[in-house]
Amino acid sequence: MTGSALLVAAVRRLGEAGVPDAALDARRLLAHALGIAPDRLTLHLPEAVPDAVAAAYEALISRRAAREPVAQITGRRMFYGREFLVTADVLDPRPETEVLIEAALAAPFETVLDLGTGSGCILLTLLAEMEGSRGVGTDVSGPACDVAEENARRLGMGDRARIVHTDWWAGVTGSFDLIVSNPPYIAAAEMAGLEPEVREWEPRGALTDEADGLGAYRTILSGAPQRLVPGGRLILEIGAGQGAAVVDLAHRAGFTEVRRIRDLDGRDRVIGAEVAPDVPF
Repeated sequence: MTGSALLVAAVRRLGEAGVPDAALDARRLLAHALGIAPDRLTLHLPEAVPDAVAAAYEALISRRAAREPVAQITGRRMFYGREFLVTADVLDPRPETEVLIEAALAAPFETVLDLGTGSGCILLTLLAEMEGSRGVGTDVSGPACDVAEENARRLGMGDRARIVHTDWWAGVTGSFDLIVSNPPYIAAAEMAGLEPEVREWEPRGALTDEADGLGAYRTILSGAPQRLVPGGRLILEIGAGQGAAVVDLAHRAGFTEVRRIRDLDGRDRVIGAEVAPDVPF
């Protein structure tokens, strides 16, 4: 059977399973099964596919039809131009989080702390983009820390990134120019409405605080001022409709400059806050 025939059948099957972007996912998985770059797939579609590869592709499509995310199936995800390892123990890096990256890179920093680092995609991207910087990533999940450490090794930043298995501020020492986080911000009541790829396959503890979705922000903002240098910055990704509440929490924590940053869809995606340069905490 040719690659084209396999692809047509796969798109139909994924469509029937209700998978969004069925054609795109079918192409990505066929390229993965063939061991080629996705942008090379078109050249290979007219060719006959070996039976073993076809069988492997069918297995991949079955997993996707069960709504397992493509990144978990392939074990890889591109983020800000770099490839990261992804497992079921970490959130799948999303393009929307690049808004946080852009906000963080808008000013120089030498030291950065990433709370709830997961795959390490935020921390490692920032270190890669800011020459000479060093950072710490923390996570309450031991398996997530293992993924982050492997990503640091693969990207050649094992000597600049330290991964700490801990719960929020516990075990965090020193002060930082920049603190970032994409914390669990989905309210428990909203979990049932998520897409199956998220609700059933991604780590629940990285998605929700099992309460109103603001618990992580309260914890982060209660400790951030004491761990930032004077003039230091805090940048947080937020959920839909949380902008006003997180801005209020930041003001209550003593931050002087607090702003909302919107994504390409025009919705509040990131909160940026600064510690006054003349007010050390």
